Amino acid sequence: MEFLVKSARLETLKTATLVVAVGEGRKLGAAAQAVDAAAGGAITTLLKRGDLAGKVGQTLLLHSLPNLKAERVLLVGSGKERELSDRQFRKMIAAVNGVLKGLGGSDAVLALSELAVKGRDAYGKARLMVETLADGAYVFDRFKSQKADPKALKKVTLLVEKADQAEVERGSLHAQAIANGMAFTRDLGNLPPNLCHPSFIAEEAKALAKAHKNLKVDVLDEKKLKELGAGAFLAVAQGSEQPPRMIVLNYQGGKKDDKPFALVGKGITFDTGGISIKPAAGMDEMKYDMCGAASVLGTFRAVLELQLPINLVGLLACAENMPSGGATRPGDIVTTMSGQTVEILNTDAEGRLVLCDTLTYAERFKPQAVIDIATLTGACIVALGSNTSGLMGNNDALVKQILKAGEYADDRAWQLPLFDEYQEQLDSPFADIANIGGPKAGTITAGCFLSRFAKKFHWAHLDIAGTAWVSGGKDKGATGRPVPLLTQYLLDRIK
Repeated sequence: MEFLVKSARLETLKTATLVVAVGEGRKLGAAAQAVDAAAGGAITTLLKRGDLAGKVGQTLLLHSLPNLKAERVLLVGSGKERELSDRQFRKMIAAVNGVLKGLGGSDAVLALSELAVKGRDAYGKARLMVETLADGAYVFDRFKSQKADPKALKKVTLLVEKADQAEVERGSLHAQAIANGMAFTRDLGNLPPNLCHPSFIAEEAKALAKAHKNLKVDVLDEKKLKELGAGAFLAVAQGSEQPPRMIVLNYQGGKKDDKPFALVGKGITFDTGGISIKPAAGMDEMKYDMCGAASVLGTFRAVLELQLPINLVGLLACAENMPSGGATRPGDIVTTMSGQTVEILNTDAEGRLVLCDTLTYAERFKPQAVIDIATLTGACIVALGSNTSGLMGNNDALVKQILKAGEYADDRAWQLPLFDEYQEQLDSPFADIANIGGPKAGTITAGCFLSRFAKKFHWAHLDIAGTAWVSGGKDKGATGRPVPLLTQYLLDRIK
């Protein structure tokens, strides 16, 4: 979908669909008033019949109003508040998108710049609007014999005041890059695990590097991982016929001597639980256990599109966790790349095992900050549901930066504690550390485990088990989160 930004008089616009807002109590916004005046009061007459109350997200489609060049006018309810919340604004735009997708028109003009959204200027509103529209157009039908019908809508124009045009254009460009990154992440997550295995993800990363000169990709195979002493990483993969891969992406957009930021993604391409096997019901969704790695790739896709002036390292910890005669057993003890030993009490707590060695590997880049992203614990879904990602870290400034980025991107996280008392739950009588801490505070003890391998840099951990995909039913699928949060965090670093 193409997005344009322009400043023009409403009544002169030739378009298939013109979208204007109406508040509760049938209060016409400035754009709706201009359209109503040009059409000889036609909108006011229709509203008096009670067809639209103006509640947030309500819509009413009008055809062939007099004295307008627009073929249709779509009224959308904006509620009664003077300022909309992000959620209300998104609800409005999603409702508009739902109507537009069902129409035959190839273009639409949105005259909604007058709406006030709490804490957002023209740039911020454009970001929300375009991200919602672009993400709402996502379709995954690669494996369907009957493909989705092509959408008629090809072009959306945002109508703005002349003074805001540059900022809205900037917001639109950023939003499109983020939406493209989300789509890349969603595609990878939605692929079946018989195709999307560690070597496949490595090829996807190489293809990204081939298309962009300032991105380099290095793929570490089992031999290299063994040389590095990545015993925990290799232990996860040893039950599978699919070989593990640590995929290293290095983007140089900043100055040569600038220390990079690092994103570390959990990439378990299928998680049976290993010998500690999961229940069969819903196990198909364990193909989404690589969404942390997919979100890192999606963020790189956005950064590359925008050519951000920043240095960025991506580390994807990719393996498949399967039960077999060669699989890791509960009770096994492995030695990590850091030299610390781990007693594996549960083979289904495998994400932290690939991540701990990958965090150690990150030390060599001397990063400014490291964020790891992982569908790590079911306990996070119990704690925070599917709306908010869990966040922990060893640096208060970094944690606050991520929280702020999530709030602005409308891709929120919530901080959980990493108190020393929780560390005691990981004590092992036989090794330096156990890989689980018992039934209590499962998300926090997983974070505590990772923190032991992140002492040499500023580090934060995002648990996206509840936010990376929608579970069950016809709406099942990857969400593309937290690409908006991560991209916003990086945008904030270059201001």
